Amino acid sequence: MKPASSKVVIVGVGLIGGSFALAAKAALAQQANAPHVRFVGMGRTQTALDEALRLGVIDEIGRDWPSALRDADLVLIATPVGQMPSVFAAVAPHLAASTLITDGGSTKCDVIAAARMHLGAKCAQFIPAHPIAGAEKSGAAAARSDLFQGRRVVLTPLPENRAEDVERIRTVWRFCGAEVDVMSAEEHDRIFAAVSHLPHLLAYALVHELAHRDNAEQLFGFAAGGFRDFTRIASSHPEMWRDICLANRRALMQELDAYMVELMRTRALLASRDAEGLMSMFAAARARREAWLSAQKGGAE
Repeated sequence: MKPASSKVVIVGVGLIGGSFALAAKAALAQQANAPHVRFVGMGRTQTALDEALRLGVIDEIGRDWPSALRDADLVLIATPVGQMPSVFAAVAPHLAASTLITDGGSTKCDVIAAARMHLGAKCAQFIPAHPIAGAEKSGAAAARSDLFQGRRVVLTPLPENRAEDVERIRTVWRFCGAEVDVMSAEEHDRIFAAVSHLPHLLAYALVHELAHRDNAEQLFGFAAGGFRDFTRIASSHPEMWRDICLANRRALMQELDAYMVELMRTRALLASRDAEGLMSMFAAARARREAWLSAQKGGAE
């Protein structure tokens, strides 16, 4: 956290926004002579804001945009990506030249397009980010001060961003415990369509398909560890994932098409009773996953 910071505005006080505030507070508490930083919450529902205040996630609730943004050093937009255009539009008239903005969106090209549309020249103050630290639970009650510890945050800076501003945002996320990577927005969206957005889509689809069978109660009654592990992320926030899938639909459809081809290959192996082919596929997949898990020890999930 930049020592001179005195006010941080959190737009969306759920898992990501709330954890950001708690992580920063915990880190500040470990510093001698730490500056006093106020965390001001803004959001759609009074209930969510009241809960965040009661839990100590934020220090106060913003009354309106002009007062919330007055003297703010940093604004974190941690809403579902579908809400970000309206947030940018609301923030723009009241954004001081010294205030930086970052976000927690899981897609970046659409968020950047919305920022350019609504922030105009002030878009230079927006440094896009994606903390790779989600969980299937949402809301302020799910927020944790250690959510970003050892996790990765991807920054996708804009050409007009000042290098020192990008470094400030990098420092903020590191202060919260994260490791920071930098890449283009296009590369980000291609990568996460494959390793994040597709798995969520598949988990939702499997649960939905089984739930609409005539014997759904019987199926779910016998479902155990494998089903629970595969479908854990189907407990994630539906609105958030609807917005993510639609925002990154082109890259996601490409990944879905590739996966469907792989499923048809797998079906062909089953239909032909190709034990050797199945064994080879399973062994290769297992080895690659074990190598990934080994590399992830002590790092992000």
